[in-house]
Amino acid sequence: MLRATLLKAAGSTTLRRQMTSNPVARRVAHRFVAGDTLDDAERVIRVLNADGIAVALDYLGENTESEGQARASTASYLAALDRIQDQGLNANISVKLTALGLDIGEQLATEEAAKVAARGKEVGAMVGVDMEAQPYVERTLDLVERLQDSYDGVGVCVQAYLYRSGEDLARLNRGGVPVRLVKGAYQEPPEVAWPDKAQVDDAYARLLESLLAANPYPMVATHDPRLVRLTKTLAAKLGRDRSSFEFQMLYGVRRDLQQQVVAEGYRLRVYVPYGDQWYPYFMRRLAERPANLSFFLSNLVKK
Repeated sequence: MLRATLLKAAGSTTLRRQMTSNPVARRVAHRFVAGDTLDDAERVIRVLNADGIAVALDYLGENTESEGQARASTASYLAALDRIQDQGLNANISVKLTALGLDIGEQLATEEAAKVAARGKEVGAMVGVDMEAQPYVERTLDLVERLQDSYDGVGVCVQAYLYRSGEDLARLNRGGVPVRLVKGAYQEPPEVAWPDKAQVDDAYARLLESLLAANPYPMVATHDPRLVRLTKTLAAKLGRDRSSFEFQMLYGVRRDLQQQVVAEGYRLRVYVPYGDQWYPYFMRRLAERPANLSFFLSNLVKK
């Protein structure tokens, strides 16, 4: 119930205004968000790189409402790729297609995504496409497959809580598309997604074996120690070299587990978001773990 309430609040424009104008909320959000600017993000990337951790950089924003906004988002992603190349950062980028105009039209989103994918290919950085709420899944997969025909290094996210994800993963495996496997962070109806956490965990474990067995470059995105252990066991059983897959975790979440993974010699990439459109992302992080919400509320009390 609490998770559902927080996810619903993520779409509230009234709460967005209240939270983004609250200095305490902004300060706490920076536990999970690098900052408002690309310079802020670069500082975080350098710290993580120094610890042997790669980065997936995401310019926050989604559901743009005009061509101008979509093209501005594209420009921000291109600037991030230029910064990665110019500064020799160990990072790639993660994009949301609704930030590139998918709500306005598929042609616009395809054109803008192609610009980003082309620059990613030039600089040798993967362009990972985030998966959004269930109504966007089919359009996202179709667009990613079109990009894959022309550009190397385009990956996509699959959400374990959706019933359809087994078929989607098999489709992507056949097409040779790198996949980032996550549990899923949107509020979905029980008609399309597993409603219970234990069911989602079981679905993730099932998909994990298919991912590691057949995907060209699995990206295992989890903070669950049980699933981290399962990944290690399956990778050893399947004979996967540690350079052929990576763990992914979120900036500011389970830093202890991040350090453990790196110390054991596995690849780790941390998802680092930045930008002033941080409110929906922050609310989804609060909904995911009670510890995140407790951290936020304790800081409000201290204030």
